[in-house]
Amino acid sequence: MKAQCNRTWSSEAIRQIEADFNRSVDTHLIRLSLPMHPGVTLYLKDESSHPTGSLKHRLARSLFLYALCNEWIGPDTCVIEASSGSTAVSEAYFAKMLGLRFIAVVPASTAMPKLDAIRFQGGEIHMVDDPRTVYDVAQRLADETGGHYLDQFTYAERATDWRGNNNIAESIFAQMAQEDHPVPAWIVCGAGTGGTSATIGRYIRYQRHETRLCVADPEHSVFHRHYADPAVTALPEGCASQIEGIGRPRVEPSFIPGVIDRMIAVNDADSIAAMRALSLVLGRNVGGSTGTNLVACLAIADDLVAAGKRGSIVTLLCDGGDRYACTYHDDDWLRKHEISWERQANRIVKQLLGHVDCFNF
Repeated sequence: MKAQCNRTWSSEAIRQIEADFNRSVDTHLIRLSLPMHPGVTLYLKDESSHPTGSLKHRLARSLFLYALCNEWIGPDTCVIEASSGSTAVSEAYFAKMLGLRFIAVVPASTAMPKLDAIRFQGGEIHMVDDPRTVYDVAQRLADETGGHYLDQFTYAERATDWRGNNNIAESIFAQMAQEDHPVPAWIVCGAGTGGTSATIGRYIRYQRHETRLCVADPEHSVFHRHYADPAVTALPEGCASQIEGIGRPRVEPSFIPGVIDRMIAVNDADSIAAMRALSLVLGRNVGGSTGTNLVACLAIADDLVAAGKRGSIVTLLCDGGDRYACTYHDDDWLRKHEISWERQANRIVKQLLGHVDCFNF
């Protein structure tokens, strides 16, 4: 009888998540001309328009459905996640929807607006001083509460159906269908878990597209180092990126290098500069990982023009800038962390607009 009761509950939980999905429209694809790169057009998949404000909304939904269909979550399960913030915000949203307790294990350096957003969705915060301990602490809390550790870093690449079923790759190609270059020359994304790059890379191959996948990675991340040398699986102690949400100190189980065609390492100052430049051009603030993506996109655009090629590049606008108002969008914070970004931001504005007029950061 208990098993049947849990089956009834999980069926209703899945229905609620699917109903929430049906109430949502797909995210917009924003077109940007690149005046200094003739024949190349940039598109931004605006993931900030999800109900929880970031790309991680897709992952959280997939992780909950995966756990529910595996019977890992029941009506009394405490759900735990290790996260730098955005995934936990989205997971707290789904836990609240299902009436479940949710605990986010986050690094102490996580931006306060992200912590506020987790709490707003009903989640609890468990901070750790050393970001490398989030995994073990999350598992310990799951053991102590009799709960379930969602473990985005392991299950991201398998919780999403990469062949289609409304995943982000299928959405990108559907939205590009009427554009001048409907099959992108390149798709650019970051890697936090590696789930998004795995989904996009597999979908490209499954559909036999000629599109190439580039992963933009913070300079102080292990992913691009592992891609170049598989023997490298962790960063030296004390080496860490300032860009939240992407880049990791260890190679995560969901990172699948085989589906990636190119990786570009981006230093933090350039990511911040590109973020601030794009925020100016769009008229609204975006997050740091979007800046990382943009730096890689512009490098690829340079290469296309140099080779005499035309085409489209698609990347992700991962989240809005409100969550970083007290960090990346705060000039005093940037000065305190000795991040010089203004000169590079002006260069990027010129690349995006073809001129800077009288504007200077």
